Amino acid sequence: MNAVPPRPMNGAPPTQATGGAAATEPLLSVRGLAKHFAVRRGVIRSRTVGQVRAVDDVSFDIARGETLALVGESGCGKSTTGRLVLRLLTPTAGAIRFKGQDIATLPDEAMRRLRRHLQIIFQDPYASLNPRMTVGEILAEPMRVHDPEGQAAHAGRVAELLSVVGLSPDHARRYPHQFSGGQRQRIGIARALAVHPDLIVCDEPVSALDVSIQAQVVNLLQNLQQRFGLSYLFIAHDLAVVKHIADRVAVMYLGRLVEIADKRSLFATPRHPYTEALLSAIPRPDPHARRERIVLRGDVPSAMNPPPGCRFHTRCSRVQERCRTEEPALAGPAGGHRVACFFPLEGSSSGVAATPGATAARTDEAFRRRLAAFETAAGQRAPRAERDPVSPRTRRPCG
Repeated sequence: MNAVPPRPMNGAPPTQATGGAAATEPLLSVRGLAKHFAVRRGVIRSRTVGQVRAVDDVSFDIARGETLALVGESGCGKSTTGRLVLRLLTPTAGAIRFKGQDIATLPDEAMRRLRRHLQIIFQDPYASLNPRMTVGEILAEPMRVHDPEGQAAHAGRVAELLSVVGLSPDHARRYPHQFSGGQRQRIGIARALAVHPDLIVCDEPVSALDVSIQAQVVNLLQNLQQRFGLSYLFIAHDLAVVKHIADRVAVMYLGRLVEIADKRSLFATPRHPYTEALLSAIPRPDPHARRERIVLRGDVPSAMNPPPGCRFHTRCSRVQERCRTEEPALAGPAGGHRVACFFPLEGSSSGVAATPGATAARTDEAFRRRLAAFETAAGQRAPRAERDPVSPRTRRPCG
């Protein structure tokens, strides 16, 4: 059986030097990315009546071995951005540099050769698998496309991939409908790994799974990243999952990035009002913790006719006249905490992490209340036991 060739922990391919400029150059660099979909009307004489600005002037970098999470409400352009990065959609404008090469205008044949380095894990694990093919055929298909001369080793490679994602090699003979949702998503992950990619776009890979299965898949993705030096563009709207897996977080609203920072900084001190509202919606496991929920007013404007100025000003509680006429750009140190807001929040706290002293005080108080309730209940049971001389050991269960 052919083993999967390991990669260095920094994510560089085994044949590439990691010193000098190559070590500092990001694996993926996106600048000014835009995608506008034409809105047409008419059957006989079709005409363009508008443009849906799904993605507009988006820029970010992803380093080798890094996970950048892209979060936001449904319909904000997250999945479209991921498909543009993979060239599944042709961008309207902007540059996409992968390993220093601009792939935004790359010819189809050259792009096909490059696709083995860029893979995707889809949101729906069942719809993304061919129901007429066995798992072994699904996993071997990308290998036949990108490595037709190594067909003799494909069977061993399929068995290895299934073992890597926690499935049995015997599962290669089964069909997708014979697996659970979590197992199907593991098959999708194995398919993405089949051709040794450098970057994987994870398009909400756990949103359709139960919470316990979500944890298993997220842990699997992290283990695979450490083992093979993968980079992830992790698209999600569940910020609790994002906090667990991401290194940096980019917040998207109506086709534009409004904030981007490392995970700790963004969760501790969000600077954009929209980010603050998103973080306030995260459920907290402590029933005694109290946090004010920020409810945004109004609805998300149409991407076909976005508002002038800041796109968030129609729902922002800090809006001023400048916000209605000027569009803010992402400002801040390169690689640091950057925000697109004229009046950002200063020193605010999302309340995600409570102080240790307050948490300990609440825990002690809760313990004292439970102890008092237990003693009260024990005192009430004592007189009843004295009236009933029958030992609990000799009682027969009812029925």
